[in-house]
Amino acid sequence: MVAHALGIITVAIWGVTFVNTRYAVSSGLHPCELFLLRFSIAYICIWVFDLAHSRGRVSLMSKSAKDELIFVLLGISGGSLYFCTENVAVSLTHVNNVAFIVCTAPLITIILGRLFTKSVVLSGRLIAGSALALVGVGAVIFNGQFILHLSPAGDLIALAAAVCWAVYSLLIKRVSDGRYGAVFVTRKVFAYGILTVLPMFYFEPWHIDMGMLRSPSVWGNLLFLGFVASFVCFVTWSWVIKRIGALKATNYVYLNPVTTVLASAVALDEPMTALAFAGSALILLGVFLANTAKTGKQ
Repeated sequence: MVAHALGIITVAIWGVTFVNTRYAVSSGLHPCELFLLRFSIAYICIWVFDLAHSRGRVSLMSKSAKDELIFVLLGISGGSLYFCTENVAVSLTHVNNVAFIVCTAPLITIILGRLFTKSVVLSGRLIAGSALALVGVGAVIFNGQFILHLSPAGDLIALAAAVCWAVYSLLIKRVSDGRYGAVFVTRKVFAYGILTVLPMFYFEPWHIDMGMLRSPSVWGNLLFLGFVASFVCFVTWSWVIKRIGALKATNYVYLNPVTTVLASAVALDEPMTALAFAGSALILLGVFLANTAKTGKQ
């Protein structure tokens, strides 16, 4: 029960980050710059926490070369590639499109889990719950304006982001089996996320105005994204997946748009219609059905 509650809280916080990210990008930060600053803050935080928790005895490498490769893939799929593709997609297509497509990650996780692990049971309850939640996501995101503006390049990149998160959710289960703690796993993800985003700056050179970084509002958003949404939430997400499995945890991603719309209504004065409330109810019902379905070994 605690793991499910923590999963909901984590996803709720990630839903709010859309508003913070939008403000940071509109202030002049490039998506890759924002990602690097966000993960750098989180990486410093997790090192301080790990050093204090372990009394200076911190493990640097994993137990095998295979596990180290998995951590590299986690840093790419849940870090550099995921965030960069999502942010680039927003610049190429409509935000509604991106938000809707990224929320297909739970369905993609189920499909990939079925294809590659052969242990996922595609029950009627699981399929019905996922479909119902996805309909609710559409109602919340489009908020009474059912207009889907197709932009092939941006939409495909958004789909790539959803695939990245699905891969991350499945891979992280492989290193959350008791051999590694949630803090160690998260620290490795941050490290490889930072390292794998650095080549991006060859194509888009660093151009941050240091005067902009002195703005309290910009720093406030960066600290929230780095400390709360990255450091805290990635640790809790690793723990949640370890406790309830990748498939059940990833279903909570459907809740992401609910807090996004609520945060937008409060911070950006965007309307919250009756349809959005109905969509939120559908998401909650769909997630409940999907997470009470039998999914087999995870």
